Amino acid sequence: IDLIVRAFSKMKDKKLVVIGQGGEMEKIKKIATPNIELLGYQPFEIIKDYMQKAKAFIFAAEEDFGITPVEAQACGTPVIAYGKGGVTGSVIERKTGIFFKEQTDKSLVEAVKQFEKIEDSFDCKIIRQNAEKFSKERFKKEFKKFVDEKIKKFFI
Repeated sequence: IDLIVRAFSKMKDKKLVVIGQGGEMEKIKKIATPNIELLGYQPFEIIKDYMQKAKAFIFAAEEDFGITPVEAQACGTPVIAYGKGGVTGSVIERKTGIFFKEQTDKSLVEAVKQFEKIEDSFDCKIIRQNAEKFSKERFKKEFKKFVDEKIKKFFI
């Protein structure tokens, strides 16, 4: 998260809201500029409200999957993400978000600029539909279908 805060401390005309509590919070407080609001821990309803109203959700981690970019998309919010790891399977470039190439503040600043050039092209309905591919209901349905097909193939 300090990467994101460093990047936004260089873009003083852009607002950043950081929600969450973590080990880096003291470090982040020291480098945050006035355009960065640190809210700390917030209940689900507050997080959901911020995600629904956000211009974009920024995800700078490299993870196997990364559920928060999917949650942001479920709110209809486009994602600006580091283009490595599982997020490349949940975010569609230039349709539900954009990627930055390096985990550097310079690369993220450039991605924010690119995002702003095309932000009007994002459709919150399409973004939400993409997130629905990762729903619990779809998983259950497809898992059941898979199991039923295997049972039919091997036992019937």
